[in-house]
Amino acid sequence: MNLFLREMRANRKSLLIWCIGVIFMVTAGMSKYGALSGSKQSLGELMAQMPKSLQAIMGIGNLDLSTAIGYFGILFLYLVLMAAIHALMLGATIIAKEERDKTSEFLLVKPISRKQIVTAKLAAALVNVVVFNLITLFTSLKMVAYYNNGNGQTSDILLLMVGMLLLQLLFLFLGTGIAAMSKQPKRAVAMGTVILLVTFILSILVDLNQNLEGLKYLTPFKYFEAKNLLADRALDPTFVTLSSVLIAILACSTYIFFTKRDMSV
Repeated sequence: MNLFLREMRANRKSLLIWCIGVIFMVTAGMSKYGALSGSKQSLGELMAQMPKSLQAIMGIGNLDLSTAIGYFGILFLYLVLMAAIHALMLGATIIAKEERDKTSEFLLVKPISRKQIVTAKLAAALVNVVVFNLITLFTSLKMVAYYNNGNGQTSDILLLMVGMLLLQLLFLFLGTGIAAMSKQPKRAVAMGTVILLVTFILSILVDLNQNLEGLKYLTPFKYFEAKNLLADRALDPTFVTLSSVLIAILACSTYIFFTKRDMSV
């Protein structure tokens, strides 16, 4: 069986579950906006009275919560977190599962090189990530339009989804890189999850303490924040470049270490 199709088949159930989850999150989140839209002013005042720590956790910043797209900006933080977890787990699992499931021998006896194996696995992972992103995009456009008199704020949401896709790719290749480099690839998901949580917490700490502003380059969750993207109407070139460099390094590391590692069977 073609390895790419094999990986797509193996991950289709997981992808379906994640897509249903993100559809539910967007729908439920925007439904709450619909329920509160009749008291926009009081909602804004309530958010302003919240402790700064809670505002940082919710990613409010300078978002206008009286608008559908502003409220969606709060929801976007959690969509990004969900997308990052999905991408990281997918990347780590798709590389490490042969050793985890003791099927390495079956795979390695096939008349294909290790580079071809990695390429097929990464291609399948990329398709999964893009499908997740497109489902999020489509659902977001529909729900924002529903609560915004038919205006889906297409350009704004497209910009947010491009930023989310870059983060998805970054965490995807972080997962594959860890799985390929680790001497215990079975623990790749756990190690990647620790890194993800640390960087997420760091992004909150940066918002809470201006003295930590310089640390924003260490956490991908600060690269494409809704409050900045919606205000600037553009991706930050510095963060785009940094993300691209990290993705390239992690992708190369995946190939290099996977082709050299001694796989347990």
